[in-house]
Amino acid sequence: IYINNGGYLNMLLEFKCSNHKSIKNEVTFSMIAGSDSTSEERLKTFGNHRILSTAVIYGANGAGKSNFLNAILFMKLLVVKSMNAQPGQLIAYTPHLLSSADTPGTYDIQFIKNGIRYAYGFTIKNDLVEEEYLYTFPNGRQTKVFERNGLEIQSGDKFKYAFRTSYDVLKNNRLFLSCAANYSASKEVEDVFAFFDQDLVIYSPNNNWASYSIKSILNDKTLKHQFLEMLQVLGTGVVDIQPKIQKKCFKDLSQDSIVFEEPLKWIYPDEQESVGAKIIYDHFEIDLSHESSGIKKLFEILCPVIEIMKNGRVLICDELELGLHESIAFQLVSLFHDLKEEHFSQLIFSTHDTSLLSTELFRRDQVWFTQLDEDRSTELYSLAELRNVRKTENLAKGYIAGKYGAIPMLNKTILKTVMDEIVQ
Repeated sequence: IYINNGGYLNMLLEFKCSNHKSIKNEVTFSMIAGSDSTSEERLKTFGNHRILSTAVIYGANGAGKSNFLNAILFMKLLVVKSMNAQPGQLIAYTPHLLSSADTPGTYDIQFIKNGIRYAYGFTIKNDLVEEEYLYTFPNGRQTKVFERNGLEIQSGDKFKYAFRTSYDVLKNNRLFLSCAANYSASKEVEDVFAFFDQDLVIYSPNNNWASYSIKSILNDKTLKHQFLEMLQVLGTGVVDIQPKIQKKCFKDLSQDSIVFEEPLKWIYPDEQESVGAKIIYDHFEIDLSHESSGIKKLFEILCPVIEIMKNGRVLICDELELGLHESIAFQLVSLFHDLKEEHFSQLIFSTHDTSLLSTELFRRDQVWFTQLDEDRSTELYSLAELRNVRKTENLAKGYIAGKYGAIPMLNKTILKTVMDEIVQ
């Protein structure tokens, strides 16, 4: 499948956070490749660094995989929605249960937008913004865009007069990045805001992108062709799709078929859209609503994946494998690996599917684990940080055996006692 992404270069380099839900102490996640020389053709060179296209996170239930990805979502939403904060409102922030009341939560990210590296971060304390910063590296050298302490802003020399209209709208429950993106003409700030708003795409099992996908293929013939081509490559047997959008009275719609474009439609529902599709196979056709969960999941995720690849974006996905056959999940990951050198997109996802845990699919620095320490705080670490892990090792077998940690260690004696009591 050939996808032209127009030469954009957007990528996530590093994300750090602390005091967020089950994460107490600072954890660091990196998409910068280590010294391993395996599968060099999958990497993208940026300056002196080699950048990974995919990463996977494993861990036991409750160990913090979703909480770590939620920290990235929290950062994204706070940037994008911060201007909506009204006077007196507190930031909806969830610190670690064992942290003291005055312990701040920190969020730091480094990324590339249109070929330029940025570093951005902020600190939340007592549900308000305490500190914030933005740096850019246009020629490899750090340039300050702004630094914030409370409501005081120090702009870099180049940006001394850029933010004069932004100061008046700054509040302690708003990020200055969001204020400046709305009330200044700084190209750097606009690009950083666009990275969070458009390039950082986050999917969870609670999302429903099927309606979006159906509308997209209805309005874009090229996208429909690419979507069908992907379905065929993945072995689904689908040969055509007939999207259908109908206007119906609210009372005649089933709840799962309703698409609300505006919040007011929740309050004054009159006529709504029913979005569906007919799936065509060689010898029969079936309505999407009657399809398997796997086909429905593909309808949700494939169109966004195509657009992510076209535009060089970053997809972060919680539990990628849900509803998908293991071979299809394997091939979805491979799509990101197989993009030509001049094109680059990233996929970061969590999973329980050990069939994907293979050196055929991942380098050691692409595999990450979460586990709880003694105070039930999430630790995050890479397989590359562990000793005595061979390049050709059976990773799935080693993980299940507990060699890398990050799995529930069951007490078989106690478990047997409990089961004996249940069956008596």
